[in-house]
Amino acid sequence: MTIRVLLADDQALLRGAFRVLIDAEDDMEVVGEAADGREAVELARATKPDVVLMDIRMPGADGLGATAAICADEELAGTRVLILTTFEIDEYVAQALRAGAGGFLGKGADPKELLAAVRTVAAGDALLSPAATRAVIDHFLAQPDPAAATGTAERLTVLTAREREVMSMAATGLTNEEIAERMYVSPFTVRTHVHRAMAKLDARDRAQLVAIAYQTGLVPPGRPA
Repeated sequence: MTIRVLLADDQALLRGAFRVLIDAEDDMEVVGEAADGREAVELARATKPDVVLMDIRMPGADGLGATAAICADEELAGTRVLILTTFEIDEYVAQALRAGAGGFLGKGADPKELLAAVRTVAAGDALLSPAATRAVIDHFLAQPDPAAATGTAERLTVLTAREREVMSMAATGLTNEEIAERMYVSPFTVRTHVHRAMAKLDARDRAQLVAIAYQTGLVPPGRPA
């Protein structure tokens, strides 16, 4: 299947470079380009892409508001948002992830990393690499969110003990394979637990599941993998 990508960045040259890179892949295609957040939301609703490659800093309506609008739209339930950042605006990235963004990527990433990130977020299986997941946790998700109305431990009562265990490991940046090794089960079993936890907690993807783990106190800030 072809991964349909929407580009949202105010720099035309950067969008052009991304388009050339993505369109050169057999399993990807660019379905639209947006120069600000408002246009990104409109094009997302019109084209229903699999992934929106979203810059946060854009004039007018920024990527943060656009991410929240896209992730809250029921008709775009199949669309994932991959945030582009320079790692300068920690709380903005944290808010984007809490709003439902599927992951983030530094603008200094090489082409292979960008393509791998698009495929990973499209699959909904992980934020990015384990190292990137740990970076998100250390710098962004471990920050408390006082406004999180659903960030209570009671929210986790719908999970089984096994699902909570898997969720806590995933929140420290471990892959399914690493979790499987620690639990002496198959990666498929781990994946099943992750997806059941996502369904019970109404998490769009693994990124949001990680955010919930921190918001509810399942995993304390700063806990090592």
